[in-house]
Amino acid sequence: MKQQTPSLLRTAQWLSFGSAAAILFSIAISQILLALAMAALLISGERLRLPPLKLPLALFLLGTLVSWAFSGDLTAGLPQIRKFYVFLELLVVYSTLRDAVWLRRLCLSWAGIGGLIALRGFVQFGAKVKEAHDLGLNFYDYYAPAERMTGFMSHWMTFSGQEMLALILLGAFLFFAPPANKHVWLWLCAALISLALLLGFTRSIWLATAASAIYLLWFYRRWLVAIAPVAAVLLFVLSPAPIRERFTSLLRPKQGVDSNEFRVVTWRTGVRMIERHPLLGLGPEGIKLHFAEYVPPDVTRLPNGWYGHLHNIYLHYAAERGIPTMLALLWLLFQALHDFWRGLRTLPAGRSDPRFLLHGGIAVVLAVMVAGFFELNLGDTEVLTMFLVVIACGYLALDKDVVAASE
Repeated sequence: MKQQTPSLLRTAQWLSFGSAAAILFSIAISQILLALAMAALLISGERLRLPPLKLPLALFLLGTLVSWAFSGDLTAGLPQIRKFYVFLELLVVYSTLRDAVWLRRLCLSWAGIGGLIALRGFVQFGAKVKEAHDLGLNFYDYYAPAERMTGFMSHWMTFSGQEMLALILLGAFLFFAPPANKHVWLWLCAALISLALLLGFTRSIWLATAASAIYLLWFYRRWLVAIAPVAAVLLFVLSPAPIRERFTSLLRPKQGVDSNEFRVVTWRTGVRMIERHPLLGLGPEGIKLHFAEYVPPDVTRLPNGWYGHLHNIYLHYAAERGIPTMLALLWLLFQALHDFWRGLRTLPAGRSDPRFLLHGGIAVVLAVMVAGFFELNLGDTEVLTMFLVVIACGYLALDKDVVAASE
């Protein structure tokens, strides 16, 4: 048996922490640090640990491999196989950050970085307003389809998805962590990130954030849930016209600008794919390669939109990798919810680090599941990385050794 090397373990902890924090602004830096963290962890002799999600996680990865093997195009599917590397984040965080101090630091880092990224987004938003004005275009028609702010990311969906997860964990921290850890700057970060999400115009993120906010408020101060509809109406009434238009586009989309129409096409196409390939799907990356072959015959014109995936994690993974693999993913999500909820029920009353981590974990899973009805959020490496980090943190809050060491 190898002896532990404290200095190497400490190095692994800082590298794991750095990888989890850096994903908000650079996927390259995050993944380099992840490789170094894994190497330091192995050399240190510290025990490798995974949360008790091994079976659904293994089935999801195995289902992906089997689907890839039978897809008929191994080269095309390689990007999704290489993405298995991202799941090492779950292992290194759960194996190294086994103290509440590290988990608090991570939450605060996400809050601070998220606030700074929001400021960058505001600069980008101002530039978009000026561009639309200079071109003599209606701002909504210019901004909503393809010109939204992106922060340090390449796409607004990634930007909004990451900011949402940072905000949810920060909200759980502010509501349920010990009072001694509260700082005024955290509320400022929450306000900045919230405004960035509003100006991001990403409706699936609005719905997912609202769902997680209702959950957190219900267990913080239930009377706040009762006034949430009033706050939503005031937000709508007091918002500038483009934001009001974005809200109303959920039910009354503007043709050629809003994405409602093309999403219906992708969902219907996905159902046809699943009907033809229920067990193994089309294979990783197969949807964008074969989409045109499965478009319903009554669709004579594809509305404007992105047809590289199905904009729904449940349909997408079923169509791409088969129904059993999609069910393995659902198993993983629901097991995390079940385990976190059961852990909450065993905690003593009052604020604590385990309470904020478990409530935050549940709220993040709920948000990912809600947003997943409208977008392939877990197919985005940056969002997937943050999701895996939160899952690892939630299970660390359930680990008696971790809790005991933090007291």
